Amino acid sequence: MGQLVYDARLATTLVVDGSSLSVSDVFDCASKRRDVELCEAAETLQHLEASRHIVSEAVEDGLEIYGVTTGFGSMADVAVPGGLAAESQNNLLSFLATSAGRPIDRRHVRAAMLLRANMLMRGHSGIRLELIERLVRFLQADATPVVNDLGSIGASGDLVPLSTVARAITGQTEFCRVEMEGELVDNQTALSRLGLEPIELQPKEGLALINGTSFSSAIASNASHQARSLLAICLVTNSMMLRALNAQKDAFDPLVHSQKPHRGQAWVAETIRRLLFHADVKHRSENGHVQDRYSLRCLPQYLGPSVEALSRVIQTVETEMNGISDNPFIDPASGRFIQNGNFLGQYIAVAMDELRSQLGLMAKHLDVQIAQLVSPEFNLGLPASLRGNDETIYNMGLKGLQITGNSIMPLLTYYGNPLVSHYPTHAEQFNQNVNGLSWGSANLAWQSVELFQIYTAISLIFAVQALDLRSKAFLGHCDGRVLLGDEPCALYESVYETLDVLTGEQRPLLFNDRDQWIEEQLSRLTANIRSSGSIVEAVQPTLDSWKAFHAEN
Repeated sequence: MGQLVYDARLATTLVVDGSSLSVSDVFDCASKRRDVELCEAAETLQHLEASRHIVSEAVEDGLEIYGVTTGFGSMADVAVPGGLAAESQNNLLSFLATSAGRPIDRRHVRAAMLLRANMLMRGHSGIRLELIERLVRFLQADATPVVNDLGSIGASGDLVPLSTVARAITGQTEFCRVEMEGELVDNQTALSRLGLEPIELQPKEGLALINGTSFSSAIASNASHQARSLLAICLVTNSMMLRALNAQKDAFDPLVHSQKPHRGQAWVAETIRRLLFHADVKHRSENGHVQDRYSLRCLPQYLGPSVEALSRVIQTVETEMNGISDNPFIDPASGRFIQNGNFLGQYIAVAMDELRSQLGLMAKHLDVQIAQLVSPEFNLGLPASLRGNDETIYNMGLKGLQITGNSIMPLLTYYGNPLVSHYPTHAEQFNQNVNGLSWGSANLAWQSVELFQIYTAISLIFAVQALDLRSKAFLGHCDGRVLLGDEPCALYESVYETLDVLTGEQRPLLFNDRDQWIEEQLSRLTANIRSSGSIVEAVQPTLDSWKAFHAEN
């Protein structure tokens, strides 16, 4: 993983107030595009102090409070004397030092720290402001604890990964590492560099730091944010492929979609009309078919459910990450400790199962379009495998690239299988006898996003090559831009710019097999997409249109 780079041009500060984060806010913080500070509103600080005071009084009065003056989980019947309540919280971070596997993307860790601070600022967890400030201090200094990818079942939230973060900011144990200033250091060194001392936890504070869905929600938020961009790229790429296949207009007629008024279907049809059948687009031709094949004609009906699903997913994620997932819940107004199950990650898990399924369906559709583009039986006169120089008999064109795409697409549909409903667990002496499995589902969603980013790069190469060759067939030159409206043209040009290739009239994007290194081209395009570079910028109008659709629905 490369170093995160702070961009001063995007330097607007994100204020954490417990209730107003969006997936864009989270990704900007995770990618270090925005700085972070805590809300200083008097009411917020009063809530924090009130809940902290309620905990202190309860311990002094010898009340039985889960996880404060009792053990944890199935050992809640073990009484913890008030004099040991603080030590029990510190020990909590030690017995949960059990993660395994490989380090997750550091952006997820940053996002999780932001979301935990956001939840704690609600003032229902009985924690000192000083500890929340430490989370933000680590974010501001880009000091990122190393968190492994195995260890949570989304039951009492993400106990194991969140305990890693808690150990880092408190220095209670040495059982964690922190990435900062280009080095991997122990948490004691990290604290020293930040001018902080190890801090002893007080009653309830360990539980407040680790009990909840903040990590699953963080990964889900990052995945959802990237999925929005991928949907926009997918639609604009599809419009380019439809143009290369001489798609007919009738299937996108507004009257068709008014008679079956699914919101997503109508929005896709409207988007394709804007992208593909713009009045300024010239050089149209009929394809000679009475009607197009299904992947062309049914595009709105096929992708419409994905459009709606992504909107539902993001609504779910944003609700979860701005909610309270702590147990017990403290009501500062009444002084009550309320036992609850808000820590269960079921909403995130189901949402991420759905996100993975929709990414697989989008890939499946692009795969069918690619198959048509490379097959002379179906592509209306384009060369086999879209080879650029068909005068050299042994040129094979994009045959190898299609094989690579075929290796990825089945993985995306396989990852689309649900995790939550298939694999029950009965952890922790049967206390956690139902589990959200949100951590696993969210991690799989991120893997799907990364795979689809590669597959999207592959699709772009096919789309641009097909347009260049269609232009050659229509007009005798290979500048595919003349077939496109503004937004598809911007995406086309971003591909050429990313690959550092000059658009020209004599040759398509890829000409002789031995003249290019497609592996390197894929790497460049994928990196551009992952960094929200010029490719994402090119499809911003479609992304903005989807955001408006999401806001209205």
